[in-house]
Amino acid sequence: MLHVQESQDAVRAANHKLGEAQMSLAVAVEGSGHDSVTAAQAALAQATNELDECLSATLAAVDQAQTYVAGL
Repeated sequence: MLHVQESQDAVRAANHKLGEAQMSLAVAVEGSGHDSVTAAQAALAQATNELDECLSATLAAVDQAQTYVAGL
Protein backbone atom coordinates (compact mmCIF):
# COMPACT_ATOMS: atom_id res chain seq x y z
CA MET A 1 0.00 0.00 0.00
CA LEU A 2 2.87 2.35 0.77
CA HIS A 3 4.22 1.98 -2.75
CA VAL A 4 0.81 2.75 -4.21
CA GLN A 5 0.48 5.86 -2.06
CA GLU A 6 3.97 6.97 -3.07
CA SER A 7 3.01 6.44 -6.71
CA GLN A 8 -0.15 8.48 -6.21
CA ASP A 9 1.93 11.29 -4.72
CA ALA A 10 4.24 11.13 -7.73
CA VAL A 11 1.26 11.29 -10.11
CA ARG A 12 -0.14 14.28 -8.23
CA ALA A 13 3.25 16.04 -8.41
CA ALA A 14 3.56 15.29 -12.12
CA ASN A 15 0.05 16.59 -12.69
CA HIS A 16 0.93 19.79 -10.85
CA LYS A 17 4.06 20.24 -12.98
CA LEU A 18 2.01 19.71 -16.13
CA GLY A 19 -0.38 22.41 -14.98
CA GLU A 20 2.54 24.76 -14.46
CA ALA A 21 3.90 23.89 -17.90
CA GLN A 22 0.52 24.58 -19.49
CA MET A 23 0.33 27.98 -17.83
CA SER A 24 3.89 28.86 -18.78
CA LEU A 25 3.29 27.82 -22.37
CA ALA A 26 0.06 29.82 -22.53
CA VAL A 27 1.80 32.95 -21.25
CA ALA A 28 4.82 32.49 -23.52
CA VAL A 29 2.82 32.08 -26.70
CA GLU A 30 -0.24 34.17 -25.97
CA GLY A 31 -1.96 35.05 -29.21
CA SER A 32 0.13 32.68 -31.30
CA GLY A 33 -1.84 30.49 -33.63
CA HIS A 34 1.15 28.43 -34.73
CA ASP A 35 0.40 24.74 -35.23
CA SER A 36 3.29 23.59 -33.02
CA VAL A 37 1.94 25.69 -30.13
CA THR A 38 -1.51 24.20 -30.54
CA ALA A 39 -0.02 20.70 -30.69
CA ALA A 40 2.04 21.30 -27.55
CA GLN A 41 -1.00 22.58 -25.67
CA ALA A 42 -3.04 19.56 -26.78
CA ALA A 43 -0.27 17.16 -25.71
CA LEU A 44 -0.06 18.75 -22.27
CA ALA A 45 -3.84 18.58 -21.88
CA GLN A 46 -3.86 14.92 -22.91
CA ALA A 47 -1.05 14.09 -20.47
CA THR A 48 -2.98 15.81 -17.69
CA ASN A 49 -6.11 13.80 -18.51
CA GLU A 50 -4.14 10.55 -18.57
CA LEU A 51 -2.55 11.32 -15.20
CA ASP A 52 -5.99 12.10 -13.77
CA GLU A 53 -7.28 8.75 -15.04
CA CYS A 54 -4.26 6.96 -13.60
CA LEU A 55 -4.77 8.59 -10.22
CA SER A 56 -8.47 7.72 -10.23
CA ALA A 57 -7.68 4.10 -11.06
CA THR A 58 -5.12 3.80 -8.27
CA LEU A 59 -7.47 5.43 -5.77
CA ALA A 60 -10.19 2.93 -6.72
CA ALA A 61 -7.70 0.05 -6.43
CA VAL A 62 -6.65 1.19 -2.97
CA ASP A 63 -10.29 1.40 -1.88
CA GLN A 64 -10.94 -2.10 -3.19
CA ALA A 65 -7.82 -3.44 -1.47
CA GLN A 66 -8.80 -1.86 1.82
CA THR A 67 -12.31 -3.27 1.56
CA TYR A 68 -10.87 -6.70 0.81
CA VAL A 69 -8.46 -6.56 3.75
CA ALA A 70 -11.21 -5.39 6.07
CA GLY A 71 -13.28 -8.41 5.05
CA LEU A 72 -10.57 -10.91 5.94
